Amino acid sequence: MSRIADLTSSSAAEMRILNALPHPVVVIDGKGRFCFANSDAEQFFSAGLSYLVKRRLQDFVPADSPLFALIEQVRQQQSRISEYRVDISSPRLGGERMVDLYVSHLSDEPDLIVVMIQLRSIAEKMDRQLTHRSAARTVTGLAAMLAHEIRNPLSGIKGAAQLLATSASDEDRGLTRLIQEESDRIVKLVDRMEVFSDQRPIERSAVNIHSVLEHVKTLGKNGFARGIKITELYDPSLPPVYANRDQLVQVFLNLLKNAAEAVRDREGGEIRLLTAFRPGVRLSVPGTKDRVTLPLEFSVEDNGDGVPEDIRENIFDPFVTTKPSGSGLGLALVAKIVGDHGGVIECESQPGHTVFRILMPAWRELPPDSSNDMPGMQG
Repeated sequence: MSRIADLTSSSAAEMRILNALPHPVVVIDGKGRFCFANSDAEQFFSAGLSYLVKRRLQDFVPADSPLFALIEQVRQQQSRISEYRVDISSPRLGGERMVDLYVSHLSDEPDLIVVMIQLRSIAEKMDRQLTHRSAARTVTGLAAMLAHEIRNPLSGIKGAAQLLATSASDEDRGLTRLIQEESDRIVKLVDRMEVFSDQRPIERSAVNIHSVLEHVKTLGKNGFARGIKITELYDPSLPPVYANRDQLVQVFLNLLKNAAEAVRDREGGEIRLLTAFRPGVRLSVPGTKDRVTLPLEFSVEDNGDGVPEDIRENIFDPFVTTKPSGSGLGLALVAKIVGDHGGVIECESQPGHTVFRILMPAWRELPPDSSNDMPGMQG
């Protein structure tokens, strides 16, 4: 235990350096026991240092995890290894954990291994968000083209079908009605796509997210979510979100409707609405020196069958849908609205548990004489 005591009683300067690292760092001995953990590691494992040094890494990570093979390889070769996209998921760590790992030996203590864990979630969230915005721009151009090239000809086709219907037989009149209905359906699809080309600045203000969620819940309980159990887990101390209320209603109506469809035929189907305050992602604001945080987390969870694996990575892309009659534009529009607000949306799904999670900026009232170019956004 003397070695553990030496490691856990490092100098104040060394402790500040290790705790300043933005990644969990732990030291593991030859028997797999924790010898040291910085503050990020304590958060990652949801346990304090005094508790961790009495436990083994295997108490938190499954024994068949690739992490243990890396540790053993480093210990035998006295080397350093970086491994990307390593799955260390376990119920003890709160579910799915895909991380990057840096594993190294300590030169003066050959059986001690340093493990630095880099969470992939932030980088992947931002990568996904950039993909969503690129996809939205593609739909924007397509919508402009369709509005010009399709809407006008369709109007003529529908008019001709209406004219033919006046002198057609009963059998042919059914065909002309089909032409009119399909023309209307295509026009509605073009109208939905045109929403993507709206580049006007968003009118934003301080919005109470719980008021939005309760409004959406009421609409759902009296319509598409009638008879479905909906529970809430809210952080009552949450500050207002810096957003457009109507657009937030649109976002959560879409997510709640999808969740309702996922659990409607499932025994014990349930939807959960959650809000929380998180450290968030810090982003640079283009054209300014400001950095914006996204500390507000809003989630819609359901216990349905989950999103099929083959479309999971592209769920926010236009025209991607699991519904036989769906257009595949609902979640693409959700991603566009969230992106236009400077937020991030992600989906995690497996059979029995799907969560759509949104990170957004908080409202912060500035002093009257403030010259900040981004009023109302917490930074």
